[in-house]
Amino acid sequence: MNINQATLVIIKPDGLKKSLTGNILTRLSEMKLEIAAARVMRVSRELAAEHYRHMQDKPFFEELLKYLMGELHNRKKVLAMVYYGKDAIRKVRLLAGSTNPEEAEPTSIRGAYGRITTNGLYENVIHASENEEEAEREIKLWFKPEEIIFDIYPTEITIRNNVQEKNWLSGIVD
Repeated sequence: MNINQATLVIIKPDGLKKSLTGNILTRLSEMKLEIAAARVMRVSRELAAEHYRHMQDKPFFEELLKYLMGELHNRKKVLAMVYYGKDAIRKVRLLAGSTNPEEAEPTSIRGAYGRITTNGLYENVIHASENEEEAEREIKLWFKPEEIIFDIYPTEITIRNNVQEKNWLSGIVD
């Protein structure tokens, strides 16, 4: 594939607790993609639940939310980023490796640094969008248009309380 794409990458709380940020960023920089947005942030329960809404029927959903919110590692923050460039989704997913750290290539980020807890939760250090539709949904969930240096998705300008705001046009996320 030879088209420009955006993808959401999150270094999860276990990655931050293990001081893997530098290693992961170095590996990502080798992909020849551009960072279009980055922020260190606390993850609210609402954000975690919306991010993992496709897993809400799983028995481990609550533990998954606690994991992303940092409650399992006493590191209540993540580094969320938007990477942009040619074939970004495939490149980042290949580098991240399989969701299950035991099935991931040993040279992938998850293969090198991930683990499975005794409860069966995948602590896989990094999130990478699965496809273009999910990437758009996730990026719009985690970032406001003005936080991203490229206009990667359509926006509209609105005036609220005499203040001009830039909003996502598709209406996926308010």
